[in-house]
Amino acid sequence: MMPEFYTALPMLLMLAVIGAFAGVMAGLLGVGGGIILVPAFYYAFSGLGYDNAQLMQICLGTSLATIIFTSVRSVLSHHKKGAVDWKILRGWAPGIALGAVLGVVAATGLRSATLTAVFGVLGIIVGIYLAFGNSAWRLGEVMPTGIKRLFASPLLGFMSVLMGIGGGSFGVPIMTLFGTPIHRAVATAAGFGVIIAVPSVAGFLLAHPPVENLPPYTIGYVNIVAFLVVISMTLLTAPLGVKIAHAMDPKPLKKVFGFFLILVALNMLRKTFF
Repeated sequence: MMPEFYTALPMLLMLAVIGAFAGVMAGLLGVGGGIILVPAFYYAFSGLGYDNAQLMQICLGTSLATIIFTSVRSVLSHHKKGAVDWKILRGWAPGIALGAVLGVVAATGLRSATLTAVFGVLGIIVGIYLAFGNSAWRLGEVMPTGIKRLFASPLLGFMSVLMGIGGGSFGVPIMTLFGTPIHRAVATAAGFGVIIAVPSVAGFLLAHPPVENLPPYTIGYVNIVAFLVVISMTLLTAPLGVKIAHAMDPKPLKKVFGFFLILVALNMLRKTFF
């Protein structure tokens, strides 16, 4: 049943604000906004009464659909500033895409509560590293190639899909640990987001979720209304995030990213277990 107008209008306005903020974060942190959108969609749909057994899958699929557009806009804006490392992007793309496809297969077979817990745990781990990690920490001076990249790139895509996020949450720490400057890592991670989102969204659109209590206008695991409202805002605001990213000192940028991830992840764990 469609929500009443007085309920739907505030929801649309809230999604517009969420989308605007997510766009700034996409440009600022290279995360495609998903780290904000997944929990925002989850609470929004739950509040409207669409708390079904696979709600988290809808949140992941819809978030990743927006990431296609926000990450493209973000990576192009970073490219104009010469910040994208296209060599890294080309080398990691095939494995990331494969991992994204495997992530869709796994996500569609898991319970919503399991995915919520996965989001929380992985988000906290990445957030702690970014908030408290030492910029001098190194696992190497150049990005992994060969067997190491063959293993790491699919894992990056796989975990990102299970969280409904772009490439920043895992790509940024991996690149900085291997000597990539933070601004260059953020810019390149926006490209990771495109590679993760395109195959995964195709999979989520083709999936066949149970029809009981789905949010209106949901195709597969992608809610078209939320997608359209959010994307209209994020496309406008992502370039602002890029400008902020290039104006900030790298150390505070990592801390902002880290603390934000921890906060969002803790909220998702609270929703899961309490």
